[in-house]
Amino acid sequence: MKSYEVHIYTDGASKGNPGPAGYGVIMEMVGTPYKKEFYEGFRLSTNNRMELLAVIVGLEKLKKQGTAVLITSDSKYVIDSVLKGWVFGWEKKNFAGKKNPDLWMRFLKIYRKHQVDFRWIKGHSSHPQNERCDALAVMASQQEKLSVDFFYEKEEGQLL
Repeated sequence: MKSYEVHIYTDGASKGNPGPAGYGVIMEMVGTPYKKEFYEGFRLSTNNRMELLAVIVGLEKLKKQGTAVLITSDSKYVIDSVLKGWVFGWEKKNFAGKKNPDLWMRFLKIYRKHQVDFRWIKGHSSHPQNERCDALAVMASQQEKLSVDFFYEKEEGQLL
């Protein structure tokens, strides 16, 4: 089994799709009690954007370049896009006709700075960290003060 320095668990949520949305992230340093949680809510976004943003935020929180990290997610959208190589083909075509190009470009920039592996798990299957990430994402989406996903709202013509 491969050795990892950090485990990152992620989840995204949106009420309506699009709708109020949020992400949750848990980072654990392997072999230590160190654990951090992050979350943020947005007034209007999609579930897929939140799933991807959670992964990005987790990777961006890593302080040391080249970290060996295992990302655990219930998002087939994110995991299949990377593991099946789709995102690299989209990049070669400048993301023409693809959704979320802003986030995919941001992902690739940080992804390439680390040694990243992915593990898919079924959502809502009593996995403790996934359940906690889901709770963080839902809670974030229900906060009184929500951030603005400017790229999404501009692209969808809904910027208020």
